[in-house]
Amino acid sequence: MTLFRSARAVLLGAALSLAAPIVADAAPMRVYDPSIRAFITLDSDSQSEDWSLDPQYQAQVVAFPSDETPGTVVIDTTNKFLYYVMADDLAIRYGVGVGREGFGWTGTVRVGATAEWPTWTPPAEMIERRPELVEYATGMPGGPENPLGARALYLFDGGRDTMFRIHGTNEPWSIGQNVSSGCIRMLNEHVTELHRMVEIGAKVIVL
Repeated sequence: MTLFRSARAVLLGAALSLAAPIVADAAPMRVYDPSIRAFITLDSDSQSEDWSLDPQYQAQVVAFPSDETPGTVVIDTTNKFLYYVMADDLAIRYGVGVGREGFGWTGTVRVGATAEWPTWTPPAEMIERRPELVEYATGMPGGPENPLGARALYLFDGGRDTMFRIHGTNEPWSIGQNVSSGCIRMLNEHVTELHRMVEIGAKVIVL
């Protein structure tokens, strides 16, 4: 499959600040539990005192007529939505953060691997731009301050790691924004749910 990247999309991976957000009292977060085909409420521990999620970016089941096989992931980068395709012309829709100007891309890829609390290793180009990241040249261990968040889905093109990820974030306010170097950001609660549902080899369509 072919990926179509903008001209400046040469710095791959997450482009997230290492600064942790200010944490306030946890607010409830609704996530979809496919085992019971219903939403459940969890507490979010990653919200800042000046931030709340736009309701359109909450997880919700929506009508989604499609010929794609259930389990396919479709990402609408223009409107900042990720759809997990289900049967009966339905999908679970999540809000996402996408590539900033010059770092967007489109194409069809596959989930080649997944990880819980993944290690983040900044690319050499990013370290050149931000020398303070050199301490993470061999990898930043997974955890709440890690830019990749709670889970990561690694996107492959014909067996080759594209270096793009669908991952969580320690900057929840960035959902709905053009902020990354091409990776797709989700709330930790949402990417944990997606990680639980998506199978290795699943198709991912980025529009």
